[in-house]
Amino acid sequence: MINPMSLEGKRVIITGASSGIGRAIAIFLSRLGAQVICSGRNVDRLNETCSQLEGNQHVIAPFDLQETEEIGKWFNSLVEEHGRLHGLVHSAGVQYTLPLQLQKPQKFEELIKTNTESALFLARAFQKNSMKDKKGGSIVFISSVMGRVSLPGISVYSLSKSALEGLARSLALELAPRNIRVSCVAPAYIRTPMLDKLMKKWNETQIRQLIDRHPLGLGEMEDVANSVAFLLSDAARWITGITLVVDGGYTAQ
Repeated sequence: MINPMSLEGKRVIITGASSGIGRAIAIFLSRLGAQVICSGRNVDRLNETCSQLEGNQHVIAPFDLQETEEIGKWFNSLVEEHGRLHGLVHSAGVQYTLPLQLQKPQKFEELIKTNTESALFLARAFQKNSMKDKKGGSIVFISSVMGRVSLPGISVYSLSKSALEGLARSLALELAPRNIRVSCVAPAYIRTPMLDKLMKKWNETQIRQLIDRHPLGLGEMEDVANSVAFLLSDAARWITGITLVVDGGYTAQ
C-alpha cells in the first residue's frame, strides 16, 4: 500500500518536545516512521517523551532557545552525530497574560526570543546545504489563532504569532529554490495538561463558554500532530507559505 503520509527514513527535529503539543507531535511522527530528535530544556521530560516513541532510533537534544547565537553550532553537532535533517518543527513557545501597562522589556524580549526569533535562526541553520537532506525538506512553525484573533492581555503573544506567520511566508519564497517548504499550523484551544489544569479552576459557565467558541469542540493534541505530519510529508510537496488553521471553527465565527 502507498502511504503518502509515511515519514520512513526521514529525520525530524522538534523543539518543545518535552511536553504538550510538542510531545504529541513527536509520538505521532515516530508512528509514521520518522527518526525524531526531541529538543527542550528539561532532560527528564525529554527522556519521558523519548520512552513513548515507537522505534529505537530516536534521541534527545537538550537546548535552551534563548541562546539563539548558539543554534548554528548546535545544529552542526546534531548533523555530525545523527545525519542530515529532513524536517524541522518549532513547537516551543511561551505565553503569558499581562495588561499593557504592566509589560516589561525583559519579559517581552524573552517571549519574542523563544516564539519568533529562535524560529528565524532555526530556519537559518536548517537551510544550509550541510544540514538538510540533498532533496530539500520541510519546516513547520506552530503558530496560534491568537495571531489572527486575540484577547485582552496577550498582546505580546499575539504579536509573536503574527510575526511567525509573516516570517514563514517570506522564508517560503526565499527557500523554495532549495526545495525547502515553510508553513505554519495555527491551533485554537487544545486539550493539553496545562489547559486541563487551568480549567479545574474555572466554573461550569466559564468552561462552557470556552467550548462554545469552538463549533467542533475543543481540539486534541493529536489534531495538531496530524496537521504537522501532513505538512512534513510528501503529500504536501506542493504546499508552502501557508498557515493551516486547526481550530474547530473558532475563527469562522
